[in-house]
This record gives sequence, structure tokens and C-alpha cells, in this order.
Amino acid sequence: MSKLLMGIDIGTGSTKGVLTSPDGVIVAQHVIEHGVSMPAHGFVEQDAERIWWNETVTVIRTLLAGRSGADVAGVAVSAIGPCLLPLDAQDNPLRPGILYGVDTRATWEIEQLNAELGVDQIFQHSRMVLTSQAVGPKLRWIQYHEPEVWAKARLFTTASSFVTSRLTGQHVRDHHTASHYMPLYDPATHTWNANYVEYFGVSGRLPQLAWSDELAGVITEQAATQTGLRAGTPVAVGAVDALSEAISVGVMQPGDLMIMYGSTTFFILVQNVATPNLCTWSVAGAFEGQTNLAAGMSTTGSITKWFRDHLAPDLSGDQGYAALFQKAAHIPAGANGLLFLPYFSGERTPINDPHAKGAILGLSLNNTRDDLFRAVLEGVGFGIRHNLDAFDNQGAKINRIIAVGGGTRNRIWPQIVSDITGIVQYIPKITVGACYGDAFLAGLVSGLVQRSDITKWVGSLESVEPNITNKAIYDPLYIDYQDLYESTKKIAHNLNKV
Repeated sequence: MSKLLMGIDIGTGSTKGVLTSPDGVIVAQHVIEHGVSMPAHGFVEQDAERIWWNETVTVIRTLLAGRSGADVAGVAVSAIGPCLLPLDAQDNPLRPGILYGVDTRATWEIEQLNAELGVDQIFQHSRMVLTSQAVGPKLRWIQYHEPEVWAKARLFTTASSFVTSRLTGQHVRDHHTASHYMPLYDPATHTWNANYVEYFGVSGRLPQLAWSDELAGVITEQAATQTGLRAGTPVAVGAVDALSEAISVGVMQPGDLMIMYGSTTFFILVQNVATPNLCTWSVAGAFEGQTNLAAGMSTTGSITKWFRDHLAPDLSGDQGYAALFQKAAHIPAGANGLLFLPYFSGERTPINDPHAKGAILGLSLNNTRDDLFRAVLEGVGFGIRHNLDAFDNQGAKINRIIAVGGGTRNRIWPQIVSDITGIVQYIPKITVGACYGDAFLAGLVSGLVQRSDITKWVGSLESVEPNITNKAIYDPLYIDYQDLYESTKKIAHNLNKV
């Protein structure tokens, strides 16, 4: 009898896979690192065939090494999102996938749609305003800038849906990701809005919708030949990577908030009742009857990679990161007078400014590289506080905060964040990532697990308590952080023209 559960996650920087038992014990893992392409300013893309699909096949075959595909009872896939990928009539990609909010190419289209439809009308319908995270403006961008692609496109899909369709032959999109295909998605009815679908000219060119734990389809004979999985194996609808990451650490009850320390920092708060706000994203949840309040910073963990690669070339790999974090731990709160804005690819929430720029203020001849790295970590911490304040200002109720992602492996960064925000964070002692949440979804769709089983999967949590002395130092710096953005915004916007 098939007893193993498989989860695959395609992230910004890697594709990860895991095999587990129905009680969450990890049987096998595999990771393939990759990158993104940036063919022009504000453009961020990935190759759907080479990265999204071929790496998925490689990960699956590696996980199955020495095993039979018949051992797997269910599969689920998550991926970065919301992305935009046009497919032709044979389901082949017509161009590289356009990534989520870090891709800021459609700023003019946002302005145009706001003028045509009205900001208030869009917000009332979508429960969000148009930002670089929204896919509607990127559809308009393809229509205007790549008319030959637009004409050939039979379907507009996203990363997770693309991979799931290759496995099952069915095009299905989860409601959470579809929420960002605004203003085409109707959050009140959980359907595509016929009027906006017609307005954008995509009638019949969008996948069907379903919840993350529902059945997307089963492994086809062709997919079985390519992957080694058994034909007929159920595949869940899946999710965007951040949502699967939240599931992986038990963020499934109303009031649970996940802060994901990844290449970007992402926030997902589970709610029963939506609390829309102009600064954040009110989107569908993983499960029917739930909604999420979500937010996302554009560049956080990716800045630490940039820092290591360009400012610490003598350090490499994970050991290089460890050295940077260890030295930053010995720098006092306030980074010896430095203040940093982490807006290296514009910024998503809560400022929603695709033209924002990274900045550092306070440099002197006395500052060191370690001061600079400490300032980077603190700048991200101030950005996290900025988002949490936005949640609080809209009356969102938070019962507990679970921190996950690569940035939590070294407790220095979560400690800085707790000191800046004054919050307690809980960190699972063992975290695998979004692919682990996918394995849980695979268990749900195969009937081998129940939602309540997630407590056993997650296990124990460690707490990170705020240092009140440090918070007293950070409180006035947080005000300066907000003022620094406002006072340099005009200059930052001008620099985009250079």
C-alpha cells in the first residue's frame, strides 16, 4: 500500500523536494539551486521549462531513487507566485515566466488601469489596490509590449499551476494565488469576474479555481514516464510557496501569523473575516472558509546574498553567512550610527512603491563591514515592524507569530526583529520549508492525514523574547527609518530615470 507523501516547492532561489511518512517523518530530501534572470531594469523572470518543470522532474526522480513510484500516495506542488506565464495551444511556454512583486515592469499599466477603472472601485472589488504584486497590469503589459505572445496565448497560468498541469493534464489554480490576479478575481464569490475577464480580453484563457487541499487531478501516463511516479497518483491543487510554508509550521488557525525569512520576507495571517486595507493584501486562504491577510517585502534575504557576494567576496557559501551573522551579533543595537532602507527592487507592502531604492545613512570612516551588515539586518527588522504596524492599524487580530525560513537558522536575525518590534516569535526546532507543507497537502488529498495532524508534524517550538533595553534604542530609530524613506523618496524616484 502506498504510504509516502511527496512535496515539491519551486522557490526564487531553489527547487526543493521532500518525501515523508503520513506522520511527518522525513524519508528523503533534495535541493537544486537556481537563480533568476533580469533582462532589463525592473524585469525579473525564470525559465518555466528549464527551472520550473525540468528541476521538478529531477527532484522527483532523485527522491524516488531506490523506491517505486507506487510507494507514493499523493503529491502536491507549490511555487513562487503570483507569476504570469502564457502558454500556447500545446501548453508550451511562449516566454519566460514573469515573477511576482519583485518584477516591477508594469508600473505604467498600473497607473493606466487606476485611471480607467478607479482606485476606489478596484479596492472595493478586489479588497486590494494595484501594486507590482498584481497580475492584471502584467497581462496588460504583455498585450501592449508582446502582441505576438498575446495573440498566441491560449492560457495564462502561474508557476505552481504550470507544474501541476504537467503532472495531471489539468489546469487548476488555487484561490490564494488567483486573488492576486486582480482585478479579475472576485473574492466575494471566489470566482473569476466575468466583466473583468472580458475587459482584459482573457475569456476562456484562465484555469479553473479550487482550494489548496482539493484534488487537481492524477498523474498521467506521460508524467509517470517522465517522473517515475505511478499513473493515477492523486495530486493536490497546491499553493503559492509562502502559503505552503505557513502550513508546514502549523499556521492554519485564525490568529496565526507566519513571518517567512526568505529571499523576500512574507507575512500570512489566517483569518475568518477579512480586514482589507490599502497597504496590505486581503486574499483567499488555503482552505474553504478561510481568508488571509498577507504582506510582502521585496528584497530581504536576497540582500544578505548580495552583501556576501559583493561586499564580502572573501567569504563564501553557508560558512560565509555564518561568519557575517556572528560578527554582526557583536555590533551594538543601532549599528554604530547606521540606518538602512532595504528597498533593492522597489518595495511591496506597506509602502507599495515600485520606484523605492535601497539607501544607507550615517556612514563615517569609523564604520566597518560588520556595522554595515548589522544595519542590513536591522533595516529588514524595521521593515517587518512597518508591516506589523499596518496589520495592527487595520484591526487584524494576531494570537501567535511563527517565524520560518533560512533567515531563522541563525537566531541573531529573529532576535533583532523581536527587539525592534517587541513581539515574541516562535520558531520550530526543525523546519524543512514549503515542500513540507506540500507533503501535508498531499496527505490531505490522499486521505492519509487530517488537518489536526499538523501539530504532530510541527513538533516543539522555541521562543524568541524581545530585549527591552534594545527596544528602547530601536524605537526612535524606527521613526527615523520611516522619515528616511519619506525624505528621500523624490530622489529615489529620480534615480530610476538615470
